[in-house]
Amino acid sequence: AIPALAQVHGVLAVAPLNRVFATATGDNQIVAIDETSGQVVGRAPTGDYPDGIAYDSRRNAIWTTNERAGTETVVDAGDLHPLGTVDAGSEVGNVGYDPVADLMLVAVQGANDLAVIDPASMKVGDRITLPGCDHPHGLAIDSTDRLAFVACDHNDTLLTVDLTTRTVTAATTVGQNPDVLAYDPGAHRLVVAAESGIVATFDLQGQTLTGAGPEFLAEDAHVVAVDPATHRSYYPIPHDRDGH
Repeated sequence: AIPALAQVHGVLAVAPLNRVFATATGDNQIVAIDETSGQVVGRAPTGDYPDGIAYDSRRNAIWTTNERAGTETVVDAGDLHPLGTVDAGSEVGNVGYDPVADLMLVAVQGANDLAVIDPASMKVGDRITLPGCDHPHGLAIDSTDRLAFVACDHNDTLLTVDLTTRTVTAATTVGQNPDVLAYDPGAHRLVVAAESGIVATFDLQGQTLTGAGPEFLAEDAHVVAVDPATHRSYYPIPHDRDGH
């Protein structure tokens, strides 16, 4: 248990740095934690309601989505000093880094699109429209196959986006109020966790997802992380037995 982290939403482990980064939503902060000791080693301010996190490995930068502010806060992963702020134009969902194209993608909930951002200039260069999506929030990127997956939490839909043509190629229904997505590149498997506690699992065959769910896991099991080495998935359950 790590104290003094107010209403954590996003969590990201960056193995080469031996660091875990968390958004303390209640304090509007990004927090760095030593992976070995569990000690907090740094804090930095963000915009209003920080949620998702992504790591730009090329620039050693942490990107934090400020949902209500409609912005991205960018800090140095080493000491959390500020690098810049990007205005996405309206309320935002999660953020992801595409290392192949060297671009950041942000789910813009207020515009039902993906903002494509150059991480060097921190400018929005393009927008990918998301027909059939109401309130895009969850985001996962398969850089190798040039795909992005977007969860639309107001109409319980998962979209597949071709990053080469920048078009939506497929849509499928998932659990009510989908939230966090995790992609296992070795297993070619996508997991979609929802606020309703329903988890959907998909296998990628070529450019097509085939479903193996959804099924109810636990109340409020809306966050998932995948270990690409073991192919196991992990879900924090905030309302389990005895509050643990």
